[in-house]
Amino acid sequence: MDPKIELRHLNLQLASGADILRDITLHVPPGSITAIIGPSGSGKSSLLRCINRLWEPPPASVYLDGSDITAMDVLDLRRRVGMLFQTPALFEGTVSDNIGYGPGLRGQAMRPGQVDKLLGMASLDDALVDKPVDQLSGGQAQRVALARTLANQPDVLLLDEPTSALDPAATLKIERSILHLRDTLGLTVLWVSHAFEQVERTADQIILLVDGEVAEAGTTQQVLSGNHHPLIDDFAAGRL
Repeated sequence: MDPKIELRHLNLQLASGADILRDITLHVPPGSITAIIGPSGSGKSSLLRCINRLWEPPPASVYLDGSDITAMDVLDLRRRVGMLFQTPALFEGTVSDNIGYGPGLRGQAMRPGQVDKLLGMASLDDALVDKPVDQLSGGQAQRVALARTLANQPDVLLLDEPTSALDPAATLKIERSILHLRDTLGLTVLWVSHAFEQVERTADQIILLVDGEVAEAGTTQQVLSGNHHPLIDDFAAGRL
């Protein structure tokens, strides 16, 4: 099976010359959830940002469906590779205004019922469609951000700790939505998480980053069982 995302010796440096990512080589299979774990400052968010060119990777280092992403139109790439952050950045207006934003930029009006369908995909009630976003709870706002991303019909979702500020109930709703999207749409997901239980519940494979390098990678079962990097035990104990 060809990888959905392929990284080939990806290196990233600050303007000062300090290394952020060092010789990252990875294959992410389509239709899978890959958890990216590691200590703070290990390069997890930087890795996600390279995959949709919020930070520009070197040419011939990041590939989507076999194509070098640095040769793609950046807006087209970001429609195919959506991203959710720790804090949802919603625009002023209603839930419907936010969900229709991406298609609207392309001159495409949302069809009747399409917003309701996207809300359902994000585990939200369609009664919220006309609600001002400043009246949403944190969990609702994050799921509206997910629905807005899905309106662009992405192939890949990049999740940078989107549940870190949510309560357990809201966290589980996000997790169930992501699992459902993987299973029904075949979305490929890369998920930065510090929550061991979350990774156990959702991930098909795990990548451990330490000081900008891949310290361990494999299926969730492989990484969490048998001989593994000592930081895996720290992660399981909540010490990362």
